[in-house]
This record gives sequence, C-alpha cells and structure tokens, in this order.
Amino acid sequence: MKSTTKFASILVILFTVYWSFKDIIPSEKQTSENLKESGFLVDNALYHLRNISKKSHHVGTKEHKEVQKYLVNELKKIGLTPEVQIQSVVNNKWRAGTTVENIIAKIEGTQEGKSLLLLSHYDSNPHSSLGASDAGSGIVTILEGVRAFLDKGIKPKNDIIVLFSDAEELGLLGAQAFVECHPLAKDIGLVLNFEARGSGGSSFMLMETNGKNQKLLSKFLNASPNYPAASSLMYSVYKKLPNDTDLTIFRENANINGFNFAFIDDHFDYHTAQDSYDRMNKESLLHQADYLVTTLKYFSEANLNDFHSNEDYIYLNFPFLKLLSYPFSWILPMLVVGFAALVLLILIGLKRGRITLQGMFKGFLPLLASLFIGGGISYLLWKLILVIHPKYNDILHGFTYNGHYYILATVFLSLWITFKIYNHFSKEKTTDLFIAPILLGLLINTLVYQYLQGAGFLIIPIYSSLLILSILIFMDIKKANKSLLFAIIGIPTVYIFSPMVELFPIALGLKILFVASILTILIIVFLLPIFHEQKQKNRLQSITGFATIIVFILAFYHSGFSVDKKFPNSLVYIQNQDSKEAYWGTYNKNLDNYTKQVFDKDYKEGSISFAEGKSKYNTLFNYHKKAKHVELKNSIVTIAKDTIIENLRHIDINILPQRAINKYELVNTTPLSIQKLTANNALVNKGQPFTNKGTLLIYQMGNTDTSLNLSFVLDKNETPNLTLNEISYDLLSNPSLNIQPRTEVMMPMPFVTNDAIISSRKIKL
Repeated sequence: MKSTTKFASILVILFTVYWSFKDIIPSEKQTSENLKESGFLVDNALYHLRNISKKSHHVGTKEHKEVQKYLVNELKKIGLTPEVQIQSVVNNKWRAGTTVENIIAKIEGTQEGKSLLLLSHYDSNPHSSLGASDAGSGIVTILEGVRAFLDKGIKPKNDIIVLFSDAEELGLLGAQAFVECHPLAKDIGLVLNFEARGSGGSSFMLMETNGKNQKLLSKFLNASPNYPAASSLMYSVYKKLPNDTDLTIFRENANINGFNFAFIDDHFDYHTAQDSYDRMNKESLLHQADYLVTTLKYFSEANLNDFHSNEDYIYLNFPFLKLLSYPFSWILPMLVVGFAALVLLILIGLKRGRITLQGMFKGFLPLLASLFIGGGISYLLWKLILVIHPKYNDILHGFTYNGHYYILATVFLSLWITFKIYNHFSKEKTTDLFIAPILLGLLINTLVYQYLQGAGFLIIPIYSSLLILSILIFMDIKKANKSLLFAIIGIPTVYIFSPMVELFPIALGLKILFVASILTILIIVFLLPIFHEQKQKNRLQSITGFATIIVFILAFYHSGFSVDKKFPNSLVYIQNQDSKEAYWGTYNKNLDNYTKQVFDKDYKEGSISFAEGKSKYNTLFNYHKKAKHVELKNSIVTIAKDTIIENLRHIDINILPQRAINKYELVNTTPLSIQKLTANNALVNKGQPFTNKGTLLIYQMGNTDTSLNLSFVLDKNETPNLTLNEISYDLLSNPSLNIQPRTEVMMPMPFVTNDAIISSRKIKL
C-alpha cells in the first residue's frame, strides 16, 4: 500500500509538470477550434509566411522591397489603404541609423478617443536570417487577424492602426520614426506588439509601462485570452536585460503602454539562416493568433484613454485560474505571516515532540550541501562540456541544438545529488529536516521583497510547505497516505517552478544551467516529506542516477552538426586603404573546412583594431591573417563645407558609394565633443551636444539612400580623428577573393558582420 501511494504521489508530481507546460501553450487542435469563431484561418497566415520568408530581406536589399510590396498589396486586398512612411532616423542608444520604410494602415473607428496599434516588424536581421519567426510570424498574425476582423463587418469604436515597422533589427528605427515623425502616433493609446526570439515554444506576454501595471493587467484579463502565458517575474528580469523591442520605443519616447507577445524557445534559430518557414513551430504561431483575435476584439471597443495605475500587481500562471494576480502591497504581509507561522509551528512542534532543536539545526547541512554541490557541479559541468565540445563556443546564442537534453540531464543530476545527500540523513525526523527549506524560502522571499518584487509569488510554495508542516505536527496520518496528500498540496509548488527550470537556460543561455539545478533542488526540498524516507536505500536515487546517464548519452549523441543543425562560421576580408594592408578575420574560435580555406597556416590569434566595429555581444575576431590587397571601388568622400561661424566649425561630408555598400561605420579614435550631428538630415543624440570616443555612427543604407550625408558642428579647436569603414555583404561573390561557398551543414554566424568586405580609411578634416 505504501509503495502504491508513493508511486501515485510521483505520478501527481509528473502530471503537474506536464500540466504546467500544457497550460501555457495550446495544441494545434485546441487553438484551431478557438480561432474558428473569429474567422482566423491559419492556412492563410502560413501562406503569407511562406511568401515573405523565402530569402533574407534585411534593410537595403531588393528582397526587402519585394516583401514590402507584397504586404502593401495584401493590405489593399483586405480593403485598407496603406501608406509607406519614408524617414531617416538615428537611434541614440546604439548610434544606428537608416532610412526606414514603415508600412502603415488605418481602420476608422466610430468614436473619438485613443487608437489601438497593432505592431510587428517586417525586416529580417542582416544579413542571412530569413525572418520567418522574427518577426514574419507577427506580421502574418496581424495580417490574417485584421482580415478576419474586417470580414465580420463590425465597425470598431476605436481607430485601429496597423504598423509593419521597418529596421527593428538595426535598432528599433522604424518604431522611432513612427513615434517621432508620424501624425498618427500622438493618438495611440495602446500597442499590441508581436515578436519572436526563437522558432518555437509558448508565446509569453510582457507588459511595457512607465508606471504601475494594475489597469493593464486587469484589461488584459478582461480580453480573455485562452492561453495566457505570463509572469511578473519575467518582466522584472526582462527590464534588467539589454533586450528591447519596438514597444520599448513607444514606452520610452511617448509614454505609451502596451503588450509584447513573443515566443523564445528553439533559441538556436534566432537571427540565423535557419529562422525559416519549415522550422517555425505552428503551435507558437497559433498561440500568437489567439492573443491577437482576443485582444483585438476587446481593445477595439475598450476605453484606451488611461492605463496609468497607482498599484503594481503580481501575476503568474496558476492551476485552474489561468492567471493568478494580487497587489504588490500583499508581499510584505504575506511574508510576515509566513515567518510568524513558521515560528509558531516550531514552538508547537517542540512542545509536542515532533521537532527537536538539534535535528532542526542539523537540517541545514543537507539543504546547503544539496544547493552548493548541485549548483556547483552543474556550473562546472557546463564548463567541462565546452571543453568536450569546443564548437559550442561558436554558438553565440549560448543555447545549443541539444540544449533541452542538457536541461533535462541537469534536472536528473540535481535530483540524484539531492536524494544522495538526504539519504545520509535518513534517520533524522522529517519535520526536523523540513524547517531549513522553509526558512530558506522565507529568506529568499525577503530578498525578493527588497530587490525583485515581481517574483513575490514565490511565497506561495512556502505556504504549501507550511501547510504540509502543519499536518505533520498536528495530525497522525498513516504513512501510506501522507505522500499522496502532500503531493496534492504541493501542486502549486511544482506548477510554479517547473516552467522556470526550462525557461531561464533557454532565455539566458546554458551557462546558467546551475539556475535550473537550484530551482530543481528547491522543488524537492519544499516537498521534502514526500521524498524523505527512513531508510538508507532510496529507489528514486537509483532511478534519477540512471536517467542522468541516459540523458547525457542522448545529449552527446545529438551534439553534432547536420543539415538541420548547421554550424555557424564566419569570414571577413578587411582592407586598410591608407596603409594598403589587407587581412582575413574570423569570429570563430573553432576552424572548420570553410574557414580553413583561408586560415590554413600563418594566422594569428586576436582581433584587428581598425575594423572591429560593433556587434550585439561585442564579439571580436578570434583569428586574423595577412591577405593580398585587391582593388575595390571605394566611396567618394567629398568635404562639401568646412567653415567657422562664431567659433563653431561647420563641416558637411558627402559619402557616395561606388559599389553596393550595405553599411557605413564611422569611428572616432580620440574623444570628440560634438555640438550637433546629422546623418541624412536625421539628428544624432536628438540634436544635443555630446562627447564621443569609439563608434560614432552605424548607418545601414536603406532602399532609398543613394549616399550618406553627414553634417557636423564642432568647436573650432576640435580636431576630428575619424575612421570610415565601408561594409558590403558580397564576400562570396567577389571573384578576386575566390571564397568557396559553405556546405549544407554550415551557415553564416549571426550577431556579427559576416560574409563581408570591409574597407577602412581615415577621413582627414
């Protein structure tokens, strides 16, 4: 009987793990049925997605223009009158600029008031990403969702603005151009933004607000999405990371609130040539569609004039409730009640002989040992894996193709370590050992209250543990029934923690596998009475140990690269026009057949200082090698004006490309105080004075850009020391360089300037 109920309790826990994931991403069948009423046809969306993700379509390419024309025509077909906003703009944070081409359409509402904006970006990441998930999925979701909405023949109360923004991948430039320069921006009351940072998984809701979230959250819940996936912890972490979306521009530059909807699993496809139609998870697209049709229906009728609140709310997915929410103001009282309950239970437990002081303090030994050993081994294990598989270092996402195996193996390893350590304390009272985890949980929640209030829901598992402890102290339940009862009480604990075990390593990279380990151990210790046995031999220890070995073997088996798991590599040709020197560079730490056609011998470690440029992760060349100098058609640089007016030096520079230049980088090697700078009439730093050293401007040539015109205003005593890098993505097509193409198991490395020819020279002023 005891073994039967123990087995049943394990089944309850396993089912809860499954349940916690199932609730935040619907099956294709479930979503399709829910979408029928709205008229959203997923086949239509997929048809559009296939058409717009055939080739890379980053800013400045003919494919970009073709996708733009396609979307404009499709908007016309559903009865809208789209316009293309052409505007040069520079983002101050990254000093990135281009001439954007936003696609904008408007559905007239029947009443005065704020407008609802539907937002996604149609450009792909330079230079090889196909952009199916990021953010073709968002584009087609809006396109088909709006068609279905219009087919209903219902006139919305609010104006609905459709914005297919441009140049998001270059620095949120399309959103900036719309917010700063388009007249429709001043009437926006709420933004619904659809994004992706991978090619699968649940689509999570993240709010963007400068104020409190209570009104935003309540109206989101009123919209009744069928499968909300959200957590106030996620947004608290998101705000601390250097990741932004177009919606960030609306919040920061115009104080407009909104919702991001984004899926992030299969992160290894993000910004790569594998972000393709075939690899995108259909269920993820359907999840986006569910958000779109429910929120569009609600917010097209709702009052959008005021979303500013006086109170922040905690929110999280919770069994049966979809989203549980309560005010931040509850965090401290719940924490105080938790501490008081623990103290009271300890006193009663001591009096009733259910707890001993010596045993209670001894309980900290296995707890701390499990956390430090489990977390430490997981951290060092990833370091070891990188030694065994050095090519993982060239996956800049930090999440490998077999990353899910490593997460699962870490979970089993952490379970085995915890069971192994606690088995050495098998003769101790369960109640004694259970005090330390509860106290630790309360201390964690104290830190949460101080520094990360969005995670205030972590008090809920502690309340479950306190309830279990109360039963152990006050009731005499047969051992055969205890584990099943405690497993049922522990459902919130398992449900809350399980998705986080997977989510953190996916979002932040496998370098934080130790976080997955710690979270796994916390689940076990918060439910310790289910697992603690009064015997030395624990069957669960054997099972989890065996499972650890099996999953690590599977991870090793799937560690290679193939047509479906391409290896990222890089080659760049760099030429210094002043010294007539030329070099090859690669960002790879591991050389393969593609890079070895150049880096076969006589190469050196390290970067090339005059052509390092900027990249998302500040990645530098790992190897470089002397190369032959080939003739390139370099841009004509003309000083159109250089004059002094009232102690200020006014300089106008025209840079006219003589070959297909994709990007210009302007670098200032010594500190330079600038009073004003414009690039193609777009103000840098909002026209305010600034001091710069390093990258001054990165300008991607847009479809309408024929040249780059720079206008400086400097103090007359300033001496600019500028370097101009001309970058073209035509390395493989240049006959003088004779680079052989990649094999089908390779792809361009993302997040860096790749497959490029860089010509560098000083601009003398």
